Amino acid sequence: MGVWRWRTLSSNLAQHQLIETCVICENQKSKGIHLYTSFICSDCEHELIQTDTNDPKYKHFLKQLKKVNTPEIFS
Repeated sequence: MGVWRWRTLSSNLAQHQLIETCVICENQKSKGIHLYTSFICSDCEHELIQTDTNDPKYKHFLKQLKKVNTPEIFS
């Protein structure tokens, strides 16, 4: 695929970014990760990683992460 064609494809995808609600901050964001069926925005992911476990914010992160459901696997 040529460079011009790749840039066109990339810009078309960027225009149609999916907006999701972060399970931690509950704001709508377009960049982040998925943990099972939940979405964690990049800002919260970074803050969670950088937060010391003694920080009161860490308890808030844990409380919010308890909302994440592990999907059942049916066999």
